[in-house]
Amino acid sequence: MAKKVEVKDLLEAGVHFGHLTRKWNPNMAPYIYMERNGIHIINLYKTAAKIEEASEALKKIAASGRKILFVATKKQAKDIVAEKAKAANMPYITERWPGGMLTNFVTIRKAVKKMASIDRMKQDGTFNTLSKKERLAVDRLRAKLEKNLGSISDMSRLPAALFVVDTTREHIAVAEALKLNIPIFAMVDTNSDPRVIDYVIPSNDDASKSIESIMSFVSEAIIEGLSERKSGKEDDEKGMAKKAKASKDAKPAKKAKLEVEVPSTDEEDVKAMKEAKQPVRQKSKKQVLNEEE
Repeated sequence: MAKKVEVKDLLEAGVHFGHLTRKWNPNMAPYIYMERNGIHIINLYKTAAKIEEASEALKKIAASGRKILFVATKKQAKDIVAEKAKAANMPYITERWPGGMLTNFVTIRKAVKKMASIDRMKQDGTFNTLSKKERLAVDRLRAKLEKNLGSISDMSRLPAALFVVDTTREHIAVAEALKLNIPIFAMVDTNSDPRVIDYVIPSNDDASKSIESIMSFVSEAIIEGLSERKSGKEDDEKGMAKKAKASKDAKPAKKAKLEVEVPSTDEEDVKAMKEAKQPVRQKSKKQVLNEEE
């Protein structure tokens, strides 16, 4: 069971600090508690409720076996997001967002396959037949692809959801997800527009401590969903094994019953059966008179 979201923990992590009041987005008004020293303070009770709501939804997605793509390219978030996404075995983008990542997914998959083909070249010895200049170019291409797309190499289809840190910075990713009707989970600060986000987590998206705090709750929920899926699969496999064993044990019992019902074929029994089948002959009148004499 994932740990409960405590307002005290969020307060210590600095999740409540928003942006300067002059930079705010009016649509974030429902999530703002007050203003202090020219900075908006986020209502942490609403943040805690939204974290639990988002965590429950992410847990269900993970339990269904679908992927959640994490997006965070800002300096203070990329390492934290990469670490938490790896722990949850989910794809992530922490370098530049490749345009058309979702809307032109087929082309992105071709680039990922290019990495695999270069790896095969190195394994089968084809790479060594190239000239020094060509090998250098191939190595550079492989390194570039690994940096930008290495983290999504296992994502063979579009993700079931997007988790974004700082929607203003990642507006291209948000726009692509909206176009494809992919649900968006996001840490939304006071300078961002929450209307386009399906699951809003009002929070400070600039401080490393705040990002780590939110990501911890999210990753734990996803890991819990994955473990539930795994245990469910194991239970199904055990149930199938039990059924197979029960049907296997039932077959010999049926065979034994049939063997009991089959009549014996000993020589004496066969002789007795033959005698029983012979018709009883009536004695003639002459034989009866002879017997009387």
